[in-house]
Amino acid sequence: MDDILNTWARSADGAEAPLRIFLVEDSADVRELIVESLVEIDGVSLAGHAETEREALQHLEHHAYDVLVLDIQLKQGNGMSLLQSLDRAHVRRADEIKVVFSNHVSPTYRKAGQQCGVAHFFDKSSELPLLCDLLERLAREKLGVRTYTPASTPPIPAQPGGM
Repeated sequence: MDDILNTWARSADGAEAPLRIFLVEDSADVRELIVESLVEIDGVSLAGHAETEREALQHLEHHAYDVLVLDIQLKQGNGMSLLQSLDRAHVRRADEIKVVFSNHVSPTYRKAGQQCGVAHFFDKSSELPLLCDLLERLAREKLGVRTYTPASTPPIPAQPGGM
């Protein structure tokens, strides 16, 4: 996966990709699966990744990103606590999009996530294609291509399960 991360920083024409994604995921296997899926999306780059809440907070305080994709349960800390820490540290960006990709998508987590500015929740066990569809649509919009709408992607900001 490090080879993919090291070579996947620019779009096909050599310019910085317009949609920068920061990934917070502690499972190397899941992280690799997500990155391998994202490599296929034009206009997307990985702004960085972290396995713990502390690593993520340190990186996010100092680096630009457009979309934050995070798991709830991490090796150290958790995604909801990370979102609260970002708010307290005033690291929140007005135009950022927060996405939870987790096995923990209960109504309680969805409500807490919504209060922390999470726009989308995806179930890690079955909704990777929906996550990729969303990121592809966001990238295309950032590139100025607004006509693309995959059939499997719910309209922004609606999500399966009520959010």
